[in-house]
Amino acid sequence: MLNIAMLPSPLDFSTSYLSTSTIVALCVFFGLLCSCIIVGHLLEENRWANESITALLLGLCSGVVVLLVTKFRSTKILIFSEDLFFLYLLPPIIFNAGFQDKKKQFFRNFITILLFGVLGTVISFCLISLGAFLLFTRIGITNLGIKDHLAIGAILSATDSVCTLQVLSQDETPLLYSIVFGEGVVNDATSIVLFNSVQTLNFSTMNAITALKLLGTFFYLFCTSTALGIIVGLLSAYIIKTLYFGRHSTDREVALMMLMAYLSYMIAEYLLQLLNLSGILTIFFCGIVMSHYTWHNVTGSSRTTTKHAFATISFIAETFIFLYVGMDAFDVDKWKTSKASIGTSVAVSSTLIALVLIGRAAFVFSIANITNCTKTRESAKIEFRSQFIIWWAGLMRGAVTIALSYNQFSKSEIASTEDSALMITSTIILVLFSTVVFGSITKPLIEAVKLRQSKPAISDSTDNQEDLRLLFLESNCSINQTNHHESQSRRRSSLSLMIRHPTTTVHYFWRKFDDKFMRPVFGGRGFIPAVPGSPPAEEEIS
Repeated sequence: MLNIAMLPSPLDFSTSYLSTSTIVALCVFFGLLCSCIIVGHLLEENRWANESITALLLGLCSGVVVLLVTKFRSTKILIFSEDLFFLYLLPPIIFNAGFQDKKKQFFRNFITILLFGVLGTVISFCLISLGAFLLFTRIGITNLGIKDHLAIGAILSATDSVCTLQVLSQDETPLLYSIVFGEGVVNDATSIVLFNSVQTLNFSTMNAITALKLLGTFFYLFCTSTALGIIVGLLSAYIIKTLYFGRHSTDREVALMMLMAYLSYMIAEYLLQLLNLSGILTIFFCGIVMSHYTWHNVTGSSRTTTKHAFATISFIAETFIFLYVGMDAFDVDKWKTSKASIGTSVAVSSTLIALVLIGRAAFVFSIANITNCTKTRESAKIEFRSQFIIWWAGLMRGAVTIALSYNQFSKSEIASTEDSALMITSTIILVLFSTVVFGSITKPLIEAVKLRQSKPAISDSTDNQEDLRLLFLESNCSINQTNHHESQSRRRSSLSLMIRHPTTTVHYFWRKFDDKFMRPVFGGRGFIPAVPGSPPAEEEIS
């Protein structure tokens, strides 16, 4: 929960259920949130700033002011709580990412996104963990255990591509935007799943079997959490489609969507203790399913309300997190507890930054070139300039990194108090440096490499879709023929299409299955609400 630090105050209302310091702290923080929104709006066209950097810098300035007011004793206005982050701030961010996800582009590049988001994160996790294990002992940090080093790998593998997505345009660079967005969301979920997997294993006897158990635990978490999110999303669609809440009150539709989305996360967090599920993956895929089915079953006013409500709540949560990170950077207690010299802090922070750079480069360029070898069309390949931007987009670290670092080192039983505090402060330095330095030059960098492409790239993709659709039509023309040889030939043709165009072929068959079986049961685009005057379903969030 939210814990308010007690600031000295000359007033004391003993009859009030809220202390004066609590009211002052909340007023300060909400005032800063309003300032972030206003300043971010004024700097909308600035090439060197964005909302994340604005919130972070305002937090830093506020931290300095509080530090001076308290005479360098304490800068804590709000005490960080993992429960606050994981239960109230992170769920709306991840759900909105799934709900607003451009599904057509996401699933069209699904294999590439999974390779970057899952396989790439695992590669980065292994390299960062190994690098931390080998280099930290040379710096003089010897009290960290195997679990701590693996946790560092999972923590630093969590990217924050918000700065890059604010610059990229889906219309001008659809392939690049889809990969960066999809990989960012899958990466966050994968990092948290890896982190939870590390916590559940016993590393007292480290061997090959332990590594296999870690891999098995990861895939178990991934699959079961995804299945739970899909089930809850389909359940919400079926309930709203069947009961027609909009006949009486659109408020009930909106409330039910919000509550069931949050319920999916809480169920996964509860089952985390029993079945080791991940609430992040659950609520992300619940958001995707809700936008595909549930959102089209509600009335037109409810669609508009939910779309903007989810985006607004997510925006406030993100701003809150960056603002707090900036203020928390000047918490003198953590710096005093670490008892590390400036040289040691710089060495550890520099090592973490170098590991992030190397770990991401190791998989981005290799996976991109491997996927290019499997594609026949030049427009579908990821050119080197795009690879560079994908690499750069994942260098920023943000809220998930901070939260996982607090979760691991604020209560670590293996590492000493000094080393735990040093890791937290080094993580804060990494987040500040990557967000301010890398984030501020993202827009000029993208403009410099001239990634803006014209429409032919989109039309090439469309032509590819049309050509494949014609092939399927030609294949289906002989469906009524009874000749056994022709039937086998048709099946071989479909198999060859599956091999040559796996993503598009799966998408084609999924659309046929969805239209024939799923939409009649769960609704979706094309379903007409039974409310007089309510418009048909709008164009899908895609």
